[in-house]
Amino acid sequence: MIHNLSDVQSKNIGLSTNIWQFCVVLPGAKIGMDCNINAHCFIENDVEIGDRVTVKSGVYLWDGTRLENDVFIGPNVTFSNDKYPRSKQYPPQFEGAIVKSGASIGAGAVILPGIIIGENAMVGAGAVVTKNVPKNAVVAGVPARLINIKDAENDSLS
Repeated sequence: MIHNLSDVQSKNIGLSTNIWQFCVVLPGAKIGMDCNINAHCFIENDVEIGDRVTVKSGVYLWDGTRLENDVFIGPNVTFSNDKYPRSKQYPPQFEGAIVKSGASIGAGAVILPGIIIGENAMVGAGAVVTKNVPKNAVVAGVPARLINIKDAENDSLS
């Protein structure tokens, strides 16, 4: 379902994906199956979203961003893709974040350019992620710091 109050220009939208009102999806974006893109989101051209991904309201996904399968992005998470931003001066290539399969990012977190968030990792609400997050890690704070490692077998904290 693509809400009639959204502006979805991409033809690369998987089956059973919902895109809600006031979203803009540019023509080059790729979105997998069974995703839920909540209201007030913006998805740029060079963005790839896997299957079964949830993107909550107020999230902007900039060029170079990759979200693998089963990722959760909380409301108002901020991604960036330019390490040295200047008005009207663009890098040769944007450095979007990569969020690996099964990872979750809490509300209001900030993800700096080029960051990799590992498989099944969890980023706490409001965290500022300045370094890569290992697989199964739980990070929180400003800057984000390792809090715990999840037990991959039973999804509990060790």
